[in-house]
Amino acid sequence: MKIPQEGVFLLLSYFEVTDAAMNLPFLPVERGTDHAKLCPVRDVLDCIGDRWSLLILLTLAQAGVLRFTALKRAIGDISQRMLAQTLRALERDGYVTRTIHPTIPPQVEYRLTTLGESLLARIEPLVEWAERNHEVIRGAREEYRLRGAVSGK
Repeated sequence: MKIPQEGVFLLLSYFEVTDAAMNLPFLPVERGTDHAKLCPVRDVLDCIGDRWSLLILLTLAQAGVLRFTALKRAIGDISQRMLAQTLRALERDGYVTRTIHPTIPPQVEYRLTTLGESLLARIEPLVEWAERNHEVIRGAREEYRLRGAVSGK
């Protein structure tokens, strides 16, 4: 399929769109099917695309090894239940390891795996972009909010 030049509107037939979609890194999914499980991008984002996963991974990357309470304290506004759920999902998918020390009470430590570290190497440019553009984004949100108030929406 030929890629159109920038600024050129192109009307594609159903077959061209379908053919183009097969070359994407993610697969289009019909509602009511389990095809999303076959898409690597959707599969990864199901775990790390929530509100807390990247914050947990970034915190562990900075600290190295953290116990549950220290991790909760470092993040701040996460509930104990949400932290536990998110850590289980990150452990299930291989981004984090959990070590239980046989003490009373048991001490549980979390650290990134090699897979978690490799993910963060890819996420680091996004974090840097977010830091550089945070004020611009906040300004755009405020501008949007004010436009909505003026237009009555």
